[in-house]
Amino acid sequence: MIRLINKKITSTRGFDHLYNFTSRYALINGHTLHYLDQGEGKPVLMVHGNPTWSFYFRNLVTQLSGQYRTIAPDHMGCGFSDKPDTNRYDYTLASRVKDLEALVEHLNLTEKITLVVHDWGGMIGLAFALAHLDRIEKIIITNTSGFLLPRNKRFPLRLGLIKYLKPLAVPAVLGLNLFSRCALFMAASTKLGTDVKTGLTAPYNSWKNRIATLKFVEDIPLGPKDPSYSLVKGVDDNLSKLAGIPMLILWGKQDFVFDEAFLDEWKARFPHARVHLFEDAGHYLFEDKPRKTAELIEKFLKAPS
Repeated sequence: MIRLINKKITSTRGFDHLYNFTSRYALINGHTLHYLDQGEGKPVLMVHGNPTWSFYFRNLVTQLSGQYRTIAPDHMGCGFSDKPDTNRYDYTLASRVKDLEALVEHLNLTEKITLVVHDWGGMIGLAFALAHLDRIEKIIITNTSGFLLPRNKRFPLRLGLIKYLKPLAVPAVLGLNLFSRCALFMAASTKLGTDVKTGLTAPYNSWKNRIATLKFVEDIPLGPKDPSYSLVKGVDDNLSKLAGIPMLILWGKQDFVFDEAFLDEWKARFPHARVHLFEDAGHYLFEDKPRKTAELIEKFLKAPS
């Protein structure tokens, strides 16, 4: 069930000049989901990862909303969406995909969608795309995965500590907000301004509001016993069905998780894709290269499908 609601936005003190958009809210299965819906034209749906939120896409929304309908939801537990406890929301990949499907269905998008995906948003967005192939016009991949770990790629130790060592992870991630805070220094190659840092971390301002940053990592499947493994394996196995859809890959080379092993996997699977590697950018590509990425995306959107 989904319906639109009115709700006062969380304070944007300290970054309101960067995030000056009309906030919209929808009630999905008893939880409030926040999203941006700016502009008119063909829809461009932006799907974020962890620990970002729609704020991460602010420059792209600004750049594209004069010509396109730009839609950027905050996943449950992220941004200005509700942050229910685990008794009321299971924080799994399947739930993320269902939320996205519910929002898209409610928005009644009559034209085909261009997806922009980043980080764990890649798996969410591509699972959605594979279930709705007839609704996808183009796909823009940015430092993400749509498959299980590439061959000879080990799961990063820092993520492993969060996934498996709860006595360490819970106080570090929920108590000290280390996942979101460390990303400010590790995910971008450029030095972020104070206002940008405030914007990226503002929604995660208390123990209970950081639940998603922990659960996203815990939900990364590494084996068949993990709850989301079968869905990720299904996306992995069926990615070739996206081969006929125009694809642009924008990649920050300095990413400490989604490194060139992931980029090589994308290129091997989609040799037709247009690829632009940014040598001096990191995981937060849209923070490092906001103008150039927007230009490349705009050009891609205007090219014939």
